[in-house]
Formats: sequence, structure tokens, C-alpha cells
Amino acid sequence: MCGECHQGPSRPACSAISQAVLRSIPEICRSWRKGSESVRTNVDHLPERKKAELARIVDILHEEFADKISSATAARRKRGRILKIILFGSYARGEWTEDSKGGYFSDFDLLIIVSHQDFTDFPAYWNAAEDRLMRDRSIETVPQLIVHTLDDVNRQLKEGRYFFSDIIRDGAMLYELKETRPNGTARHRFADPVPPDPRAALEMASAYFAFWNQNAKNSLEMCGAAVRLEKWNEAAFNLHQATERAYTAFLLTRTLYVPKDHNIKHLRSHAEDLEPRLRAAWPRGRKPYKRYFELLKRAYVEARYSPHYEITREELTWLEGCLVHLLELVDEACREHLDRLVL
Repeated sequence: MCGECHQGPSRPACSAISQAVLRSIPEICRSWRKGSESVRTNVDHLPERKKAELARIVDILHEEFADKISSATAARRKRGRILKIILFGSYARGEWTEDSKGGYFSDFDLLIIVSHQDFTDFPAYWNAAEDRLMRDRSIETVPQLIVHTLDDVNRQLKEGRYFFSDIIRDGAMLYELKETRPNGTARHRFADPVPPDPRAALEMASAYFAFWNQNAKNSLEMCGAAVRLEKWNEAAFNLHQATERAYTAFLLTRTLYVPKDHNIKHLRSHAEDLEPRLRAAWPRGRKPYKRYFELLKRAYVEARYSPHYEITREELTWLEGCLVHLLELVDEACREHLDRLVL
């Protein structure tokens, strides 16, 4: 699933929207305008150990990015900059979870804003940083990274994409490059968020759900067909696609945004942060879960290209059961959200 194809069709026919939604526009506008003034610059609500982890993460991101651009040959790339690093999600909102009994721990969600589109190429510029973050023993909380340019974020703010408006409203600035224009204004400012148009939001969310939910089910059917033919690796790949598409359906329906990422662990983290009910799809307390889920995560590349990738019918059956449950949960959560949009 290529990054530019994530969003599927954009504007299908949609049921009528009630006048209550239309009457709510002034209040939505006031909420968005308040959120556009600034991103808060402190994380005082976090424990000291979490603050220390975040400081270490910011240092590593800068070090690894500097290392990448130091070897660049193009002048544009040598001038690359990290403009902002923003904490968002459950830790920014003060709603994180650390459940050792149930095996669920919230991640740090971080938006990295860079100076040029080139630097949003995650494998080229951020894989090394992500690997180092995962190996650093002083960082206990898993960081999940998304990377965008300021122009892209501002475009989406102006289009009423509330994923980014929520980050502006609820996020915490961990780093910001301070540069000013000749007139004294900040050079790297966010645009004022535009409130989402209720009709457009409902139309897009409905289209995303219909398109990606069906794609997820199609992939699950192809997995079943491959299992019947005893093509285990092909079944694993299609099961991975079903998982990726299920989370894509949920995220696009709920936020009109999905990261350009095939890593189902990252997508799961973003989705479960928004809807804790989705956690029930993966029985984290059961012993084989971690190994089985890792097998599924690796299937996107290795099930197609590696002669060393192996998965058994038993493992596929276990994972398929989780997927069926996930699709049920996604279906329920998305339909509830769409119902709220038409109230």
C-alpha cells in the first residue's frame, strides 16, 4: 500500500447532515482559534523520569539527523533542519497508560517537522535514529515518530484536518528552531487551523471507512485462500495487509489522517491511543503473542522476499483469529464515530 494511496476515494455521496452539526460551527471555530495561538512549551505534568527520556530522545534525533545531512552532497540537503519536535497523543494529554498486568504501555508520539520534503523519507533519514532509540537503555517508553514538512502541516491545518489541529491544541513543543524574519515575526509559524466543514468531514470519513474496511476484508479472504492452498508465506503477507488496512480504515475515519507507514506496530499504537477498545484484539498477556505479532510485522517484506521467513499454519490461525476480532472492533468504533458526525 503506497503512501500516496492511503486515502482512497475522497467524496462519495453521503447522507444528509443534521442542522445540529451546522449550528455547532461557531463553537468549533472558537475551539480551533484558541488552539492556533501556540503550542504549549512545557511538560510539567509528566514525571521526571519521563521528562528525562524525552530529553534524551530529542538529543538522539538531532544527533542522528546531523549525521545524515553531514554526508549529503546536495547543498539543499546539507542545509537541512529540524524545525520542531512536538509530543502529542496520550502523554501530551496526560492520559497515558502503564499496565504491567495487562501488558499495555502507551508510547511517546512525536511529530518531527523538517525543512524540506526530502527529509520526510523515513528509511533514508530516520531509520537509524529509530533503531538507536530502541536500543538506548535510558529510554523505557517506545517513541513513535511521524515526519512532515511545515508546508505540509500548514496545508492540512488550512484544509481542516483535525489530526493536526488536535496536535496544535493538545501537544507540547519539545524543540523549536527560533528564527525570525526581517520584520521580527517568527519564520517557522503554524498556519491558523481552519475548522473542519461538517459535510466534508462526514463525506470523507464515510468514504475512507467504506473503502479501507472492505480492502481489509478482501485481504483477509485472500489470506484464507492462500491457507487452503498451503501457501503459508503468501497467507502471512495478506494477513499483514488486512491488519494494515484495518488500522488505516480506523485512523482515516477517525482523524482523516494516517501516517505513511507499513509498520503495523506503529499504526496499532496510533489507533489504540485514540480508541483503547482496539487493544482487546491482541491478547498481550498470553505467551505466544509477542513472537506471533513480530512474525506478522515482518511479513510485509520478508514473507515476499526472504527465503528464511517461515510461519506455520498454527501461527497463522492464531493471528487470523486476532484479525477477525480487530475487524469487528474497528467496524464498531468507526460506525459509532460516523453516527456521532450525523447527530
